[in-house]
Amino acid sequence: MEAGVATPARRRSAGRRLADLLYGRERLQVGALLAGPVGWLVIGYLGSLAVMLITAFWGLGELSGEIERSFTLDNFKQIVEEPVYRSVALRTIGVAALVTVTCAFLAFPLAFYMAKVATPRTRALLVIAVLVPLWSGYLVKVYTWRTIMGGGGPLDWVLDPIGLGTPRNDIVRVWLVMTYLWLPYMIIPIYAGLERIPNTLLSASEDMGARPLYTFRRVILPLVFPAVVAGSIFTFSLTLGDFITPLLVSKTQFIGNVVYGNFSNDLPLAAAFATVPIVVMIVYLLVARRLGAFEHL
Repeated sequence: MEAGVATPARRRSAGRRLADLLYGRERLQVGALLAGPVGWLVIGYLGSLAVMLITAFWGLGELSGEIERSFTLDNFKQIVEEPVYRSVALRTIGVAALVTVTCAFLAFPLAFYMAKVATPRTRALLVIAVLVPLWSGYLVKVYTWRTIMGGGGPLDWVLDPIGLGTPRNDIVRVWLVMTYLWLPYMIIPIYAGLERIPNTLLSASEDMGARPLYTFRRVILPLVFPAVVAGSIFTFSLTLGDFITPLLVSKTQFIGNVVYGNFSNDLPLAAAFATVPIVVMIVYLLVARRLGAFEHL
């Protein structure tokens, strides 16, 4: 190369220029990192939720049957005044509450044993056993339970010798299947909450003469209460919105079935009825917050 001839500056790549732009700017880095997830949340989830809420205030033409984009409260009035819709809503909320309470009662002993009693090897095996059902498909599990509870199925083989049989009540069938489906979502949060409780607190309670029930009520339960609420949010909300399980294992209508059934025929009514679980969950979260469930999260 001849002396005195300047060499052209090397062009930096787009990635390098972006790195230089973000260097030393923490807020910009955080914004760039969260742009994708937040954008998806706003557009994909909150956007579709807003469209559903707007549709709930539309109506159908009496003669044409077409959607009329004019504000009306007729859909909500129909949900409140029609006994069938009230029954469906109360049935769904009741089953969701029953599933949540059942999952809590079943999850607590197992989670306590995993967190405080089991050896590390046993704990690992139990965690795997809890998580393995989550790896199989939702429909596979529901269809399996449909087979188990079918006439002459495996459940009849087990219960017939003791004079019992497969439950025929639709509510009981839905309750059993949903309890099985959502139980891991209750076990894992409670297990995590119990694991954070120092063993020294339990030992101190025992040294001061407290009985196990008193220790559970005054020491363990207050500390693990936020974890119980976290698990109940999963079980309660998932049960409220489920329509496949009631469709496959029973003939009883739940909120999800009514929404699905009216989606093609009366979209505004389906959208209005879909707001019921949202309102119920908002009330539930407000009550949990009032009880202090989120103070130690």
